[in-house]
Amino acid sequence: MKTTPMLRKRLAQKSKNHGSPTLLFITGAALRVADVTRVLKDKKLRGEKGGEVAKLFAKHFKLSEHITHLKRTKIGAAVGTPGRIGKLLCETDALAASALSHIILDVTYADSKKRTLLDIPETRDEVFKTVLGGTEMQQLIKQGRIQIILF
Repeated sequence: MKTTPMLRKRLAQKSKNHGSPTLLFITGAALRVADVTRVLKDKKLRGEKGGEVAKLFAKHFKLSEHITHLKRTKIGAAVGTPGRIGKLLCETDALAASALSHIILDVTYADSKKRTLLDIPETRDEVFKTVLGGTEMQQLIKQGRIQIILF
């Protein structure tokens, strides 16, 4: 977190709107989502006032469950797979980019087959077409309101 001091400060603040995280952490595997979520839920990182951390992946969760959860919860960070995050950003109004300041792409994690987030054609396409390719997201990135971090 030394390279992103503003992110630590933002994660410690309570989100103003439901379903509008400060951080999107995008990874290619559901197991990795669970691992990263555990780290981000640490009170030392978020403080006492920080928003919830949402786990967003298709395995074991229906899209409707995520929509309901995001519409009711003030989240500080969302960790998920590109397919689920892309659907929530583009096809629903449950996940918003209004408070988003950082997107972390988990490009160093390799799954059991030694593939990374950008090695798998489907996940790579989801990252660049649905998550980063949306009109609103493109505008926020061009305005400099969102930092994209390769982790």
